Amino acid sequence: MSKGIKHLVSISDLTTPEFTSLVNRAAHHKKIFKSGQPVSSEISDALKGKLVAMLFSKRSTRTRISTEGAAVYFGGHPMFLGKDDIQLGVNESFYDTTRIVSSMTSCIFARVNSHSEIQQLCEHSSVPIINSLCDTYHPLQAICDILTIKEAFGETKGLKLAWVGDANNVINDLAIAALRSGIHVSVAVPRGIEMNPTIVDVAKTVSQETGASFEVTNDPKSACTDANIIVTDTFVSMGEEAQKQIKLQQFSGFQVNSELTKLAAPNWKFMHCLPRHQEEVTDEVFYSNNSIVFEEGENRLYAAMAAIEAFVIKKELA
Repeated sequence: MSKGIKHLVSISDLTTPEFTSLVNRAAHHKKIFKSGQPVSSEISDALKGKLVAMLFSKRSTRTRISTEGAAVYFGGHPMFLGKDDIQLGVNESFYDTTRIVSSMTSCIFARVNSHSEIQQLCEHSSVPIINSLCDTYHPLQAICDILTIKEAFGETKGLKLAWVGDANNVINDLAIAALRSGIHVSVAVPRGIEMNPTIVDVAKTVSQETGASFEVTNDPKSACTDANIIVTDTFVSMGEEAQKQIKLQQFSGFQVNSELTKLAAPNWKFMHCLPRHQEEVTDEVFYSNNSIVFEEGENRLYAAMAAIEAFVIKKELA
């Protein structure tokens, strides 16, 4: 059914020019939005009279606000479909729900549990699917993260990004996004945790294309040495609450603190996609002048705008 429809599933599915275009368009729409001036009818009427479906199986703050804001920016009407609002998974199959929802809407922003759910949506939907988070990928976060880095440093090429934490959906897309932007990537994960081999393979290929280096280590200090950007995320993802104590023991020594940031480049910045927990990063770092977490959070809005423009309104990516 979705033949000929382009979906946003992961950064790995994009070419470097396509990804760069998304970041640039996010910056473009941010400039318009922050100017305080009325937007042109070309923007405000682009989705006039159309619904933007938000199929969310998980709680959300930034994703919900940014998606609704982006839909309104283009004149669309956002419709939130939470797990307790519709029949999905209760009295109706994924296939039936997808067919019905896509028949009435311009696109579906999907914040779901498993990557297989995103794949099912893409297979059966008659409109573009925007992956707003699954257990394997988080492309909108990667778009906003590179925009945030670009704003902080002016130029991305040659920077070093250190990831300190779990091998999760955020780094799966951020690693590829950073490499496509010419940023060297060093991923530090605890022993016993492995990055997704598919992501590692894509990262190595992109690394060869752009000349940016990629490595996976078990040593946070090594990763943070001379890093311009230090990034972490939750150690216990949604759905892993039962494993919390085991995971916290596993992540001993991985808290981002002054000991790690002293190893970084003088101009280091700290990023976190939120919500944060004390075990991941100290207040000293999180609320420091080097932290750009709140700029990063705001930029989710402009990433959603860029995604709607490219995949729903169908303005050329590159």
